[in-house]
Amino acid sequence: MSDTASEADSSGRSDPALLELAGVSRRYGERVVLQPVDLSLAAGECVALLGPNGSGKSTLLRIAAGRDAPSTGTVRFQGAPLVEEDLHARARIAVVADVVACYPDLSVREHLLLVAVGHGVSDPASWVDWALTDRKLQARADDLPSSLSSGQLQALMLASALVRPRDLLILDEPEQRLDPGSRKDLGTRILAERSDGVAVLLATHHVELATAVADRVLVLQDGRVETQGPAAEVLAGQPTP
Repeated sequence: MSDTASEADSSGRSDPALLELAGVSRRYGERVVLQPVDLSLAAGECVALLGPNGSGKSTLLRIAAGRDAPSTGTVRFQGAPLVEEDLHARARIAVVADVVACYPDLSVREHLLLVAVGHGVSDPASWVDWALTDRKLQARADDLPSSLSSGQLQALMLASALVRPRDLLILDEPEQRLDPGSRKDLGTRILAERSDGVAVLLATHHVELATAVADRVLVLQDGRVETQGPAAEVLAGQPTP
């Protein structure tokens, strides 16, 4: 169940780039946290970012989402420059960040309904029921976030992205706090998103997840791209955590 603006094959490579980053870098004062990066992503394609904590993955994701401005370079989404106040881009880019953020006084169902209604989804109750089932949260639908396990909170964050329209799904270490079975289920969901034409930009520490879902991989180290290329080639040399 997905609401995307365009159709694409499973790779999306025959379509124009949905997201384009050209020479993008980021510095804070004198500290360079991301050296120039070029990246393109088409509808239905998945690119995974690997690297240790502090390597620049989250910074790159924030820039790709329009939540941070690059110090150099350009970002384009659907052919137009991407800026934070771009309401169209904000409506079509769904983000699951590395920090859990939810409404503490709303039940799981109420939280998801608020997100769906806020994004103008038609028949929001049906979308919420679907997301609850997809993320295995049906039994916790009427509970407050404070009563959820860390894995269930992570599932709620992903469900919040699934109940809204999206052409691009940005995931910052979504496997955090998930057990092996839930990580496998996450991979299945990402593949389903791709089949629906959604582009996925993923930062992860798990080689298994990247192997299962990604077309291409960028490995970051100290804010620079250490290696990049087709997932099968790049991941063959990566250690399994």
